[in-house]
Amino acid sequence: MDKMISYAYLLGNILLLVTGQILFKIGLQKNGGLSGMGQWAKLIFSPTILGGLALYGIATLLWFAVLNRLPLTVAYPMQSLAYVFAMVAAYFIFGEVITVTKIAGVAVILVGVYLLAK
Repeated sequence: MDKMISYAYLLGNILLLVTGQILFKIGLQKNGGLSGMGQWAKLIFSPTILGGLALYGIATLLWFAVLNRLPLTVAYPMQSLAYVFAMVAAYFIFGEVITVTKIAGVAVILVGVYLLAK
């Protein structure tokens, strides 16, 4: 049961990090990206950018709980699941293309995560 809680914390950390990245991308798109110095000020006060930063802060607190419960050699490599979730989210939210090469890369990540969890 304790191990399940540890993995639940890790999953929460990963989902918060991916959601933060999505908010960063949305914030950049809404505010015209990083085209000049004036854009930085606009980005600093963007609700989506601030939301992403807040999620990163919460994810860091969860990460502390994960590190307290799991070996770093297990927890850190398992964060690579963020790549998988981010790719799927990018496909559905931003219409990004998923190529055969990307699918192969995700398959390798998933096999690695499976082996680590054993």
